[in-house]
Amino acid sequence: MSMASYKALVAGGSGMVGQILVEKLLNNSNYSEVNILVREKQNLSHPKLIQTIIDFENADLSFQSDHVFCCLGTTIAKAGSKEAFSKVDKEYPLILGKAMIHSGSTLFAIVTAGGANINSSIFYNRVKGEVEEGLKQLGYQSLGIFRPSMLLGHRNEKRSIEKLGQRLMLIFDFLIPKRYKAIQAEKVAHAMVQFAIDSKDGVSIFESDQMQ
Repeated sequence: MSMASYKALVAGGSGMVGQILVEKLLNNSNYSEVNILVREKQNLSHPKLIQTIIDFENADLSFQSDHVFCCLGTTIAKAGSKEAFSKVDKEYPLILGKAMIHSGSTLFAIVTAGGANINSSIFYNRVKGEVEEGLKQLGYQSLGIFRPSMLLGHRNEKRSIEKLGQRLMLIFDFLIPKRYKAIQAEKVAHAMVQFAIDSKDGVSIFESDQMQ
């Protein structure tokens, strides 16, 4: 494709990774349009930007986009239950993935988590593994799975336990193997854009140390 020819769709564009990702896509000459799916309009303006208010429970996902980026994610505490968490972190990405491949999208990139494993005894990791496996079954030409360790960066919402974990991981960083070190959200967003621009056919999995 020539420069400025890709259309991007971003779900979860108001989150820690998503905000940075949207900025990078808007400033990348390979993209002519960036459509972000949001629950409420963001204070953001750019000639390439489209903001679409969406409710995944009653979503019309008939968009035309080449590349789909999914940064949807919550916590069990915020969601209120395991079922509600699973809906945001697994069901919604799969709804998006199914709809967009039927609309002609060729590439899907998603942020899951280090430790994602469909057979994990840890509920959080198991859900992340399940969404990965579900997306693999859809048949995207290029599927990028990004598994960061604990994320570092600005978040619009307060997550006290996450903040404590970030401090502890930074304090003991010298003891932590590279694969499990905390990672800046900017590095994850950068890796996602690079994957999309240099995409290869098939499934590509990026562990946290590969994005450092």
